[in-house]
Amino acid sequence: MNYFIYILINNIVPISIMIAIGATIYRAFKIDIRTLSKLNFYVFSPAIVFTKLYESEMSLSVLMQVLLFFVIFFSLLFAIIEIIVRVQKHQRGMRVAMRNSVIFYNSANYALPLNQTVFAGNAYTLSIQIIIMIMQTLIPNTYGIYALNAHRASWKATMRTILSLPVIYIIPLAMLLRYFHVPVPESIHLPISYIANAFMATALLTLGVQLGAMKWEFHFSNVLLSNLLRLAVGPLLGFFVVWLLGLYGLTAKALILSCAVPTSLSSVLLAIEYENEAEFSSQAVFTSTLFSMITIPIVIYFLDWV
Repeated sequence: MNYFIYILINNIVPISIMIAIGATIYRAFKIDIRTLSKLNFYVFSPAIVFTKLYESEMSLSVLMQVLLFFVIFFSLLFAIIEIIVRVQKHQRGMRVAMRNSVIFYNSANYALPLNQTVFAGNAYTLSIQIIIMIMQTLIPNTYGIYALNAHRASWKATMRTILSLPVIYIIPLAMLLRYFHVPVPESIHLPISYIANAFMATALLTLGVQLGAMKWEFHFSNVLLSNLLRLAVGPLLGFFVVWLLGLYGLTAKALILSCAVPTSLSSVLLAIEYENEAEFSSQAVFTSTLFSMITIPIVIYFLDWV
């Protein structure tokens, strides 16, 4: 019950308020959603990635364990979704949107505070979640963009789009600076921190603007399927992979918890930026965030069994 109340007060309520503000602003001023999307892709996302990577601490052994888990987990989850969307014979656009709504999950502004709450600020579990966050930042900005553009642009044009994204360069830059302990001048670090701190607010306002612009014609079967795969199949698969790899203790618990969080805002930003099932993607993020209030406490309860 304590976890239920915590998630409600500290995750669901603040997120819902920001989304409601975004929807209200759209209704009042008809804000351009594409401009907000550009800001998220080219300004706020790179800043938060740089900040989290540069300030994190992780050992090589932990890095390799987590990467192995992530590769197996991601591959299995991808295969399960691919089978389902092909059996259901979705159109290509919906196949990509459904896939993105499940394989891209909120490993930053939802999972990081959740990790620190569940594990009482443990630095080790935080380093695990940061590695997951890195992967969940890299994949949407590479594979995610490729999947959305492969059918309507040449391979070269798609690669130009991917290589134009700052986050592709920010990840290795931040890791190199951290590894070699290169200090970032305060005059540069301070504005980056300001921008990074604005990421969550801007992303949630963007989601709210998108929701405010929607017709709200719910396709319950698709949205609920996405929620089921993300919030139920995801953590169950996480339990299976840690068992498969023989992981236990804090490592296993942190990895399983990382699989249980709702759909990432990146799926919405991709859908808006590349005009692909934006309404479905927004609904999937919104509903999975609400339903996670029920599913995550259940996952936390079963972590004691690991």
